[in-house]
Amino acid sequence: MGELESIRTFLAVASLRSFSAAARQLAMTPASVTRTISALESRLGVQLLLRTTRQVALTSAGAAYLARVQPLVAALGEAAQDTRDLHGATTGLLRVAAPLSLGLRLLPAVLSQFAALHPQTRLALTLSDRFVGMVEEDFDLAIRISGPPQDYSTGWRKICPVPRMLVASPAYLLAKGAPVGPEDLRDMACLSYAEDARQEIWNLTRGTEQHRHRAKGGFGANNGDLLARLAVNGEGVALLPRFIVEGDLAQGRLTQVLPDWLPPDIWLTLTYPPYDRLPRRVATFSDFFEAHVKETAPL
Repeated sequence: MGELESIRTFLAVASLRSFSAAARQLAMTPASVTRTISALESRLGVQLLLRTTRQVALTSAGAAYLARVQPLVAALGEAAQDTRDLHGATTGLLRVAAPLSLGLRLLPAVLSQFAALHPQTRLALTLSDRFVGMVEEDFDLAIRISGPPQDYSTGWRKICPVPRMLVASPAYLLAKGAPVGPEDLRDMACLSYAEDARQEIWNLTRGTEQHRHRAKGGFGANNGDLLARLAVNGEGVALLPRFIVEGDLAQGRLTQVLPDWLPPDIWLTLTYPPYDRLPRRVATFSDFFEAHVKETAPL
């Protein structure tokens, strides 16, 4: 095994603190990993790792070696990607995070078409309604529905606005009485959407009028589809993106509440780690995704 491959094996063991876990990650046998590390230590003339029955730890020499070689290997990977980018190749792994409801509706068509055009790019998709850490969790980009990003260390790109509306079931409004103004919401069960499932604040405006309402009810969740189903079941009023509820509105299972009172704009955005320049696979997917959304107008 060459020296670069030996170093990558060492980095995997040092990161995972396990020979067997490194072997699984690298598609090697544990015995091969052990031999590779032993050969590297022999060439260097120092012990890099301490092996015990429970764990693997770095020696002081191993920690110093790790600090020197880790950025070098990362730089080699970046150089290889930059070279591919310069020659127009869209290759490698692309890690994408997206909201659950949007992902299920929109992304199957996007992923299938993108894969057909760029077969050398592997897409790994994580669906979650929480805001993932771009750098901490090693994502290449995140598709988000939100207001302006609060993390100014990341880059972002607006795709389109996402209209929202207050909705409830006809049966619930018949039983409780349809609200005439936003102040009537205080007597109604309001289904709260929040990442931590706590109470949501609804800021509503009509012209120059403003109203702030704390959504209180028997249910809170971090997924819009679940809240829509609860609203259909007559559990209260929900503030949701139109794309989630448009089918229920068309079928009469939900009706819009206080249509003159509007929530703040939110946007479909693409959010990136702090790249100096977008890798080609990220830029290519971003352009493809934006074109698909604007051509099909799903939101």
